[in-house]
Amino acid sequence: MFGRTQTFGGRCRFELQQCCSLSSLSPPPDLPKLYYPAGSESRKYRRGWEMGQMSSAQVNHILKANEYSHTLPRGPASHGVLGFHSNMLPSNHPGEDRRSSATCLPGRGAVMLGVFDGHAGPACAHVISQRLFYYVAVATLPLKTLAEIERAVEEERAVPSLLEWHKHPQDHSCPDGGANSFYSLRNYWQERLEDGGRMTSALVNAFRRLDYDLSVEAQVHLSGLPLSNPLRVALSGCTACVAHISNGILHVANLGDSRAVLGVQEPDGRWSAVSLTNDHNAQNPDELQRILGEHPVSESRTVVRHDRLLGLLLPFRAFGDVRFKWRPEMLSRLYETRPDVLSAVGEAIRVPLPNYLTPPYLSAQPEVTRHHIRPADKFLVLATDGLWELMHRQTVVQLVGDQLTGHTGMTLGGLQSLLLERRGRVMSVMDDQNTATLLLRHALGDDGYGSVAPNRLEKMLSLPAELARRYRDDITVTVVNLNEPDL
Repeated sequence: MFGRTQTFGGRCRFELQQCCSLSSLSPPPDLPKLYYPAGSESRKYRRGWEMGQMSSAQVNHILKANEYSHTLPRGPASHGVLGFHSNMLPSNHPGEDRRSSATCLPGRGAVMLGVFDGHAGPACAHVISQRLFYYVAVATLPLKTLAEIERAVEEERAVPSLLEWHKHPQDHSCPDGGANSFYSLRNYWQERLEDGGRMTSALVNAFRRLDYDLSVEAQVHLSGLPLSNPLRVALSGCTACVAHISNGILHVANLGDSRAVLGVQEPDGRWSAVSLTNDHNAQNPDELQRILGEHPVSESRTVVRHDRLLGLLLPFRAFGDVRFKWRPEMLSRLYETRPDVLSAVGEAIRVPLPNYLTPPYLSAQPEVTRHHIRPADKFLVLATDGLWELMHRQTVVQLVGDQLTGHTGMTLGGLQSLLLERRGRVMSVMDDQNTATLLLRHALGDDGYGSVAPNRLEKMLSLPAELARRYRDDITVTVVNLNEPDL
């Protein structure tokens, strides 16, 4: 497809990348491995944990392995975005979170950033992070621009880049998908040539259309090659939280339980956290009523059990997860003809769902929030639920705000640190220039007083693979700087 990638070193390479078959795509690269003490058996693990064998350098190596920062040039092309900081810390092996950031080049232009939380494997999150921004671009481009792109494809001429990607070198090796994804995207823009629409509906259409295309591509491969990638993608799933910023207008499209929180600096300098998303799970009464209202009263005890969809899935909205969307006869065909894919994806997917009576049960329709960026709106935090399970939104905003303003006042955390030092514990001061890394450090090492306890941080990062997931989820954070803070 067509995109240009800005590498970590800041250089750009411009190319029209050749499409490859989606079913032959190489698996996504693993995220850098976490550091573990030698030997992960329970006895050795306990000894290593108690002794605190990790050095500050090792802690920093883990925390900073996936950090990325990008500054946008001042002017209309930045759409009011100064830059962003991002980081990822896996817990699952391989990690199931993904992230994306790009500038939409043609038309009115925009800056897009997103976090994607996968489940049942990383396949769906990986593909969504590669393809969704193209769908959003097609959904929002002027029809004249789409017509020019279509003519260029028909005449086999070079097609102008739609996106400029801003990526960490480890993120994706093939950001543009393959032949199937290009075919699906072209069908989408051909249909759009007959339509128009507002920004809000465009985002909804982009999400729903990509999910539809994933489903169609998977059905085509029901009798296809062994270990077909489209089937793997459709059987796994992911949530998504995407920010689209154009000419000072922020739209957030959310699907699932990741969150977007705005950091607002009040006139007196205090920081306020403004939520721009709602969780799509059983903890949201409106979402719970929506799910129950879409199915017969006779299913009221089975649609949501133990706060999970059909007793199994926590988010009530997600990409993929066709086991919660396809007709029963289509799923029966899947179970009969593709045991190879089912066994490769995961044990939980090999068994048909209980009480599967009136599908679809799962939706890929995002909830979209529109916000006009004001001078007091200083930054936006996008993060998967792994962060919000460990930190309250006000704490997140306060930490980022204090970092931006260089706040150095003595806090309870500072007093606690002094007490700990008197007990002989060495408190190493970490200067995290990347605010996403700062949030990861505090999420895992918080001492309860607003500071980081080195021993606690080391313990959380030293957990062996079989235990790490019990204590924390994959965490992905992107902090978007919108306006200079008032110092």
